Amino acid sequence: SWHLFAIFVATIVGSIVRPVPAGAVVFLGVTAIAITKTMPAREALAGYADPLVWLVLCAFFMARGVLKTGLGRRIAFLFIRALGKSSLGLAYALTSTDALLAGFLPSNSARCGGVVFPVARSLAEAYESTPGPTARRLGAYLLFTIYQCDVIACATFLTGQASNVIVAKFAKEAAGIDLSYARWFLGASVPALLSLAFVPWLLFRLYPPTITHTPDATRLASEELARIGPMRRDERMMLVVFALVSGLWMTTPLHHVDYAIVALVGVSALFLTGVLSWDDITGERAAWDVFLWYGGLVRMAEAIGRSGLTERFAQATASVTTGWAWGAALAVLLLVYFYAHYGFASITAHVTAMFTPFVAVLIAAGAPPLLAVVFLAYFSNLSASLTHYGTTTAPIYFGANYVTQRDWWRLGLYVSFATITIWTLSGLAWWKLLGWW
Repeated sequence: SWHLFAIFVATIVGSIVRPVPAGAVVFLGVTAIAITKTMPAREALAGYADPLVWLVLCAFFMARGVLKTGLGRRIAFLFIRALGKSSLGLAYALTSTDALLAGFLPSNSARCGGVVFPVARSLAEAYESTPGPTARRLGAYLLFTIYQCDVIACATFLTGQASNVIVAKFAKEAAGIDLSYARWFLGASVPALLSLAFVPWLLFRLYPPTITHTPDATRLASEELARIGPMRRDERMMLVVFALVSGLWMTTPLHHVDYAIVALVGVSALFLTGVLSWDDITGERAAWDVFLWYGGLVRMAEAIGRSGLTERFAQATASVTTGWAWGAALAVLLLVYFYAHYGFASITAHVTAMFTPFVAVLIAAGAPPLLAVVFLAYFSNLSASLTHYGTTTAPIYFGANYVTQRDWWRLGLYVSFATITIWTLSGLAWWKLLGWW
């Protein structure tokens, strides 16, 4: 167990520091487990047979379809045409696009970086807002707001970002809680809607653009939609698969078809109808990279959980909160978990290192298991708001050079106060109504 723990810690540290890409770090970790005979080769490689790992892989392929067909851009311009008469309306339009796509695409870098970012930057430049003296005209507010709302979109769906399926797996193993697609979304729906409505307005007050009215944006969106023309066959097929897969994921308790099988069916439909070619599938480097490091991390974390080390950690840590009311223990430990993200360069590294031990500690402190699990699941995503390296889309938006690091950290901290408050107060009330605690 200690040998396994040592390799696991080395892998997590490597994922944070990244002397080489994350996939290579995990590849080396899996190799070390096998070559040192810490686990038999069959067990060391078992993570690559996990259905959740295949779910993530297939979802990346479907994200490729959304980008290739142009469906994502069409959705973005439809929202802009409807809401884009002001800078605040533009923020709502683009964050709505990201939130809608999050119900289907677990790659936040694909949807928020690949679909929304180019549109947002083009709009900023159309109003002569570029990095430097004119950044605050529109671009700084728009890009920072989109990123902060992308973090909320990540927390809203099981498919919000790729690490959420690992969270669901850990919740099942550590607490026996099944975080299905429908349950995850049901729990997040109320606090997410409130957050998505409040955060753009809050940032409009704290970090206002000098251009507040953008009537030309709706005209630009209409012109772009006219240039794109009516929906083509591949777009329509992508939309049908989008609706089919999302519908099947939402109704899993009725038909009991595994999420991964649904994803495989969706990708197969895109391939057979020619929306995706085999070259598209084999050439999707980001998908195969995620497959390699997710499969390895899932197996290592699962083995650590079964070794008894996390249970021992929970017993030792729970002694600190002995005698506390479970509500006080929950509040303190959740804040520690949330702000620990300052030390992590990805949601995956944070979740893999801390989710299972904190679930065990919270349950040992007397917190209702489902309440502990959903708080940690949602906070795992929301905590990425803090820094310019919090999740994969952060370097894209920060790298545009519209927002200084000082402003990013300062405003990210303010947003964290707002989201923690909203998700705690409205979440507790909503989950009580649902009978979750």
